[in-house]
Amino acid sequence: NACGPIVPIVLDDPERAVRAAEELQRRGMLVAAIRPPTVPRGTSRLRISLSSGHSADDVHQLVHALSETLRTP
Repeated sequence: NACGPIVPIVLDDPERAVRAAEELQRRGMLVAAIRPPTVPRGTSRLRISLSSGHSADDVHQLVHALSETLRTP
């Protein structure tokens, strides 16, 4: 559970993390793919950074985009 401005979503597979980050960027969202050697093998992730500058609508759009992007393996 993440309770801070940085929210990790662990995807295990580094290629999946990169594909997801690229798709989110295509949708206008800057989400970083973090993968080995920065994190241990098997723990690749998306790193989402939230701030007070994001509106509730921004967060809803991100959740919707994540849901669609992560639906496919």
